[in-house]
Amino acid sequence: MNAPQSSSDPLLSIRNLDVTFGRGDKETRAVDGVSYDVPAGTIVGVVGESGSGKSVTSLAVMGLLPQRGCRTSGEILFDGVNLLGRSDAEMSRIRGKEIAMVFQDPMSSLNPVVPVGTQVTEVLRTHEKVSAAEARDRAGDLLKRCGIPDPLRRLKEYPHQLSGGMRQRAMIAIALACKPRLLICDEPTTALDVTIQAQVLELLAELVSDLGTAMIMITHDLGVVAGLCDHVNVMYAGRIVESAPRRELFANPQHRYTQGLLHSIPRLDHPRGAPLQPIPGTPRDTVAWDKACAFAPRCRYVTEECVTPEIDLDELSAGHQVRCVHPATRAETIADGSAATAQEATA
Repeated sequence: MNAPQSSSDPLLSIRNLDVTFGRGDKETRAVDGVSYDVPAGTIVGVVGESGSGKSVTSLAVMGLLPQRGCRTSGEILFDGVNLLGRSDAEMSRIRGKEIAMVFQDPMSSLNPVVPVGTQVTEVLRTHEKVSAAEARDRAGDLLKRCGIPDPLRRLKEYPHQLSGGMRQRAMIAIALACKPRLLICDEPTTALDVTIQAQVLELLAELVSDLGTAMIMITHDLGVVAGLCDHVNVMYAGRIVESAPRRELFANPQHRYTQGLLHSIPRLDHPRGAPLQPIPGTPRDTVAWDKACAFAPRCRYVTEECVTPEIDLDELSAGHQVRCVHPATRAETIADGSAATAQEATA
């Protein structure tokens, strides 16, 4: 067992994480050398399209990747202890108590044949050994704190009897039941309408602030993290392509993929009905990182220099790292409107 880390070290430190599925010719590397930190009490965003490796990284942290057909290497240091290689029993003691996760779809994550109250109290009774009555009282308080009306009645109901917003709030209550030190949110607002989405994000920010919990917010939408995160990591094809403090990233996006994500956000200064500027192609239009920039087939700025193996994640300014042969300058960012989009997103 590793020694506990000092107070100045990050709560979670991922180092050179690789996750590969399959074998031989059918081998797929879902996460390719990912490294980032989550300091205690901060909110770190992980942004990217579907298939970029965001959720696989979080499942590796939780120890929920399949045992067969999956190879994992690197380090996942939580409070100085490497979680990779921990036994199922050790991870069971950590999950729910020290690290918790809010999954993407509450309807499939909640057990449909078990009352919501039982699912909340199960976490409390497993990790804190409280009585059934005390667990029920605390579960009611949790649902109330998460904004669910008439919580005592909701404890007796099944997931299908709750609205989408209430199911997601119930998932948040389960995740926060034991006051974990790290909360991972895997696109928790994807299936919600805009109004409920804003309420859930506000709730998460308040609870994280009150409990002093660190959080990883995983999403495909830069607009979601604009007013929430302290630091943002942009992932593409299994690697981080840009990493920066939130305001720096939105004010000066330097990777062409980050700019593309920003251009896909509707702008208030455009005429009604004006078309968005989607990123060409799909995430399947890629090449291996060991041969070239994986984003090259979709990038309008691609040159022969982009067909370069092992493009590094270079630090171009303090805390701002970019994996790009031709990163955008601040003048280019202003000229193509990314800065204006960023100002709207962070407003």
